[in-house]
Amino acid sequence: MATHPPNLFSIATGSSEPIYRQLVEQARRLIAGGQLAPGDAMPSVRDIAQALALNPMTVSKAYGLLELEGALTRRRGLGMVVADAPDAPSAAHSLASRTALLRPTLERAALEARQLELDPDTVLALFNQILKAKP
Repeated sequence: MATHPPNLFSIATGSSEPIYRQLVEQARRLIAGGQLAPGDAMPSVRDIAQALALNPMTVSKAYGLLELEGALTRRRGLGMVVADAPDAPSAAHSLASRTALLRPTLERAALEARQLELDPDTVLALFNQILKAKP
């Protein structure tokens, strides 16, 4: 069981998406991508709030939503941990769920590309360049 640091998350302050939603979406992607495994301890609400200069209630709301949907579970003495997968999903299902998490971001990017009147080849070339770049 791994314990993750509070800087696991990042916030886009200029985004129109509420901060608690940003946290929820990032946690979903980290779980779907395998960076957060079942049983891994999540950083405490206080630690995340301090690291990101957030109100602890914002972090608590995100954790509460993730708990309601079954992504996180509360363990006595451990705080929040990544929930066990109900059944081991097939690779195809896992790919489908990860793809579904990425789709809204790509839809927003596609809308912006259309608004900027960029042709699809230019956009795809830029996306390929970004995708292959080292973080």
